[in-house]
Amino acid sequence: MARAGLSTELLVRAGADLADEAGFEHVTLSEVARRFDVKAASLYSHLKNSHDLKTRITLLALEELADRAADALAGRSGRDALAALANVYRDYAREHPGRYAATRFRLDPGTAAASAGPRHARMTRAVLRGYDLPEAEETHAVRLLGATLHGYVSLEMGGGFDHSAPDTGATWSRTIDALDSLLRNWPAPDHH
Repeated sequence: MARAGLSTELLVRAGADLADEAGFEHVTLSEVARRFDVKAASLYSHLKNSHDLKTRITLLALEELADRAADALAGRSGRDALAALANVYRDYAREHPGRYAATRFRLDPGTAAASAGPRHARMTRAVLRGYDLPEAEETHAVRLLGATLHGYVSLEMGGGFDHSAPDTGATWSRTIDALDSLLRNWPAPDHH
């Protein structure tokens, strides 16, 4: 029987908060149960297991991030859109480090297809339309942007840039400038 006051949404949000505080890798049903002063078994009427909880946190994070990106991109194009998208990811990672980590959690194909993940890809492709890339090159550019932005944010969040100058904000801006320049001057496909 479901415990009064508990709901799947409440538990997922508590798990997401726990992820932000302690790290996504530390999210378990037992830890979430402790937050409500109940036994983990009380949560099984709402969640199957810790993997189910982590999957739902991932879906929540992808949705939150997609909503922020959609708002930030409205009416923008070119470098302005690229910077808006990049800043949404960086800001979200700073505000919600555990949720941001959850966005990298591997989902099964059906769950991934039904998630906000495809919205992220569509928004990135919308940014790329401002650069007039050939359609056959878009996937390469989407992957480049994802790898560069996620790599930078992950290194920054992990303290990888803490011990050197200049300030990471200056490097972030230069990274966006470099990506903008690359996208405006995309190399022709090499047909080896």
